[in-house]
Amino acid sequence: MNTYAVIETGGKQYRVEKGTSLLVDRLSAKEGEKVVLRAVMFRDKEVVLGAKDLEKVKVEATVAEHLRGEKIKVFKYKPKKGYRRRAGHRSELTKLEVTEVKLLSRKPAAAKEEKPAAAKPAAKKPAVAKKPAAAKKAPAKKPAAKAKKPAAKKPAAKAKKPAAKAKKAAAKKPAAKKDD
Repeated sequence: MNTYAVIETGGKQYRVEKGTSLLVDRLSAKEGEKVVLRAVMFRDKEVVLGAKDLEKVKVEATVAEHLRGEKIKVFKYKPKKGYRRRAGHRSELTKLEVTEVKLLSRKPAAAKEEKPAAAKPAAKKPAVAKKPAAAKKAPAKKPAAKAKKPAAKKPAAKAKKPAAKAKKAAAKKPAAKKDD
């Protein structure tokens, strides 16, 4: 039975064995660099699926080259509407060659990042004694929002009386003559 693993990269899963080459979405690694891929499943004599057991699985690949995929053409069309749209794209891809697929006897140590010597301060400052965590003060409470008074009502515009208008209009018209 062949030893293989299912790895995940770029939101897709691939079945890989030692010596397999595969095309994946573009990775930031340079050509010739080694890349560690995240295993989702491993199969040797038994199937390994648990998260803690998968930390022991080592899938390593080298970046063979960066290339672009085949051109894909997209054409949208709606009949009798004069709607036509052309678009397309070429995917940015990375070709990987799998060099190692194996189950380690224990979880690998976390990688340590080395700091450059120039970044270290020249003179050490004296350490300031820190207060214990229990002595921290609780954040000050904000005062309760003051109760707002209702807004004063603006005096309403004086309503014009229709009777006053009628009196003015009647005064302007000449009185009708009565024939006796």
